[in-house]
Amino acid sequence: MKRSLNFVDHRRTEIIHLLEQYGHVKVSFLAKELNVSPLTIRRDLNSLEEHHIITRQYGKAMLLNPGSSGFSSSQMQCKTAIAKKAAALVQDQDSIFINTSSTALLMMQYITANNVTVITNNGKALKMPHNPTLTVALTGGEIRFPKESMFGEFALQNIGRVSANKCFLGCAGLSVEGGLTTAAFQERPVNSMMFERSEKHFVLADYTKIGVTSNFRYGEAENIDLLITNDTAPKSVLTKFKRMGMQIELVKPSENKTTQAQNTGQTEPPQGPVS
Repeated sequence: MKRSLNFVDHRRTEIIHLLEQYGHVKVSFLAKELNVSPLTIRRDLNSLEEHHIITRQYGKAMLLNPGSSGFSSSQMQCKTAIAKKAAALVQDQDSIFINTSSTALLMMQYITANNVTVITNNGKALKMPHNPTLTVALTGGEIRFPKESMFGEFALQNIGRVSANKCFLGCAGLSVEGGLTTAAFQERPVNSMMFERSEKHFVLADYTKIGVTSNFRYGEAENIDLLITNDTAPKSVLTKFKRMGMQIELVKPSENKTTQAQNTGQTEPPQGPVS
């Protein structure tokens, strides 16, 4: 069973790579390239669409966020479950910070609370479906492509003028020794200021980030109010976090339930419809 799941993940990753290469493709092209049936490809595309990796428009399949979707389907299930849990923590009238994390960005389409203000340096927030009562405020600043993150003095000045009830921040790594870290030095000051200007600090990190230390530190592990991760995160690292007094929420993507631990060279692809 595990081998079968790994094979599916590998095939769906290959679909993502082909979409990154060609921009848009149809079912017959993918089926031929990957040597599987069109029905199998349609199932793969359905799964990728459900996890908000691809979109289908005008009879074509394409990446929702080109350049940032190189995740296996199992990892996307983790990220989606984490985002759903985080969204449930947002209350009516909240003002929240969201950074450039793909997991944090996914939150927006699951927020059901009313009259929420999202302040973010993620330009892709403009493309994300969301509750019609939700207000999106971009920090502005210099734009880093293809991630569409905003940074620099302009962004920092705008963030410095507001305070948030909560921040929901992703990271490249979270460890006891390294704290909260990012791989992009331009984003470090923005992440740090969002952290400082929030009353409550929520960190969203799937199992691939736990116990990892990346290049640039922007927050201390002991100042995190709640870590939301999935149940396959390294238990030895989670135990260290619990000893620090960190609260941890473990999500189970396959069941979409949660358990809580307190204190503890490019060619043109064939055109046509994908279905």
